[in-house]
Amino acid sequence: MGDNICNGTHGKKALLSDSQLFEGQFEELVTELAERDLSDPALADALSRLREVLVYNSPGGKRNRGLSVIGSLRELLPPNQLTQDVVQRALLVGWCIELLQAFFLVADDIMDASVTRRGQPCWYKKDGIGLDAINDSFLLEGSIYRLLRRHCRDQPYYVHLLELFTETSFQTELGQALDLMTAPPGQVDLNRFTMERYKAIVKYKTAFYSFYLPVAAAMYIAGIKSEVEHNNAKHILLEMGEFFQIQDDYLDCYGDPAVTGKIGTDIQDNKCSWLVVTALEIMTPEQRAELEACYGRHDDASVEKVKSLYSTLQMPALYRKYEDESYQRLQKLIASHAQNLPHSVFHNFANKIYKRNK
Repeated sequence: MGDNICNGTHGKKALLSDSQLFEGQFEELVTELAERDLSDPALADALSRLREVLVYNSPGGKRNRGLSVIGSLRELLPPNQLTQDVVQRALLVGWCIELLQAFFLVADDIMDASVTRRGQPCWYKKDGIGLDAINDSFLLEGSIYRLLRRHCRDQPYYVHLLELFTETSFQTELGQALDLMTAPPGQVDLNRFTMERYKAIVKYKTAFYSFYLPVAAAMYIAGIKSEVEHNNAKHILLEMGEFFQIQDDYLDCYGDPAVTGKIGTDIQDNKCSWLVVTALEIMTPEQRAELEACYGRHDDASVEKVKSLYSTLQMPALYRKYEDESYQRLQKLIASHAQNLPHSVFHNFANKIYKRNK
């Protein structure tokens, strides 16, 4: 999904794109959370720490999740209902999703013993931070609910948003638990790598918060609270989220680092990725023995052996077949489940992710 997922404006050209409006709101939120929020001067040091945590960990990503709230809302409401207040609140809820993402990533990097994130050292790797980053991740999570209360408390959808954020957090945490149990650091056991387990991890760890959360938030802001409509949207968006992660796994191995901005390490890191679970389903016992000897190892020779096994099994061709099938499935889901929702909400997403190369 590209950065300009949501710049569409109806009618006359807006002076600022949604993306620019979104960026412009960040400093205000930081000031609000770290300065105006608590009047007790004894908290000054803690609040300056919060500012540092927010500024280091929230910016820097592609912003797709946060921008998808306003992008979806523009498809759900007629332009005359998109008042400045409504747009500002949608941008704010988008930032809450970015803070949720930051909360997960700060904690995730500690669990995975990662070194870099978005081209800079992981937060816990910075001098003087270490495991204090655990509490910093809690600060990021707590910031979400302070912002929602301050800006959305008087809105009819406030409780829906609270439930949506708490439920999505829990689902993501369950997905992370499955992920950690399936590939514990330093233990390579390919018997745990099944397609069923892989799909469960992806659904709960990624698809809910990356795809369903922003659109569901926009639906609530637009006054759409019917459970049937939300379930219909969920069907479509979870399919998209699954494809997005499979694509991510594919790009980790086959993407061009000059384009993706990162060097893939799924093989070395013993990740339960789509490539390895698909390969395990079709390989011979001899190939499996070779994979078991090389997967999850950090030396170049082992990584190259795994990649050459993938080539022998024609993984790029299998991936392209999967991509086409997924796209067809998605079109059918949109046709059958989105009768009362604008199809453009889903097509905007789909057009950004299918055939992307980073």
